[in-house]
Amino acid sequence: MWERTAMWMDCAGKKLDLRQPAIMGVLNVTPDSFSDGGRYRQLDAAVRHAVAMASEGATLIDVGGESTRPGAPAVSVQEELDRVVPVVERLARELPDAIISVDTSKPEVIREVARAGAGLINDIRALTLPGALEAAAASGLAVCLMHMQGAPATMQYQPRYDDVVGEVHAFLAERVGVCEAAGIPRQRILVDPGFGFGKTLEHNLTLLRHLNRFADLAAGVLAGMSRKSMIGALLDVPVGERLSGSLAAAVIAVWQGACVVRAHDVRETMQAVRVCAAVRGVATVRAA
Repeated sequence: MWERTAMWMDCAGKKLDLRQPAIMGVLNVTPDSFSDGGRYRQLDAAVRHAVAMASEGATLIDVGGESTRPGAPAVSVQEELDRVVPVVERLARELPDAIISVDTSKPEVIREVARAGAGLINDIRALTLPGALEAAAASGLAVCLMHMQGAPATMQYQPRYDDVVGEVHAFLAERVGVCEAAGIPRQRILVDPGFGFGKTLEHNLTLLRHLNRFADLAAGVLAGMSRKSMIGALLDVPVGERLSGSLAAAVIAVWQGACVVRAHDVRETMQAVRVCAAVRGVATVRAA
């Protein structure tokens, strides 16, 4: 039986209730993200979509200014700042109750979005870039540490593990310890096993099957499988037809102890997760 190590997470003064599954809505302000790249590059379009996701039940809005799909090219610090900071500033004003998350690894971006009103840093590199750990600790923001084997450009080229669950768990445990030593308390840390980031389909399925193993590492576990290639591979469907598979994965993740589910389709995911949480016996997500 999994147990959470905290009931609440402090996200720059906003409380994330870990007693009930929360939905993190995906807001890509990039031209090349795998699912919706280019749709929300304009500031007003990005804000409208974020407001819509919040109305559908998203507790967190995850703003991403650099695509991390397999093979994605790197983006300069200035370009990422130009994409992300105006969106965070607007959302902080227009969605005062939402927690603004920023999907970034760069220390310069961490510092600027903290000033702009973000509450959480969602880092696929688990604060391993030079200066990122120090920037996150100084910001006072909550963080999500993700596991990735390799780098986005090459991560899906023959990923290998002897024990995928054990190795991912050990990496995340080490990163949580490093964060605690730097002054980021465990109560402000989420962990994410990194579905699709340097993993084969079987690796992903094994991690999902054993997701409850990660509940002891930090305040909670985040799971992000929405529309990913693992769903496409299982069902043999393109990105636009992966809703049902994404919902099934989200429900399994919550059953296995995830307290945050990252999703593109917020209303549908919220409804599916709400039913799962009720059966699971935890407090249910609030209806939109």
